[in-house]
Amino acid sequence: MAGIRELVGLSFGCAIGLTFLFLGCAVQEYGVYYPMFALFLYVLSPVPLVLVNRVSDESEPANACKDLAYFLTTGIVMSAYGFHLVLAHSGTVEWLACSLALTGDTIIFFTILGFYKVFASSEDFNWEQW
Repeated sequence: MAGIRELVGLSFGCAIGLTFLFLGCAVQEYGVYYPMFALFLYVLSPVPLVLVNRVSDESEPANACKDLAYFLTTGIVMSAYGFHLVLAHSGTVEWLACSLALTGDTIIFFTILGFYKVFASSEDFNWEQW
């Protein structure tokens, strides 16, 4: 299993990313909470990869299901970035709030990527427990 250091680092990264997202929403000059809908995309982004890693065979190097999961995950991640940009372009949120939310997106998605790197590298980790 992953060590305590890795788990603390991942939780710290998640807390920092959420702090940037909350700052983009809750600063008094902005006061618009629409960027919080990106939380749904944070939750949805690892779902295709978790499902495919659970049911796919690891011995196959080229797997169409795994490629589809990468495609869907990439679409979800880009939708999170595009969501904030569309809100800022339409004038719903300010551009500084958009930049804070985009910074939070970047940190959260790198934390999710770090989760996959930390847990998939250990030999005793099994995707069927998820």
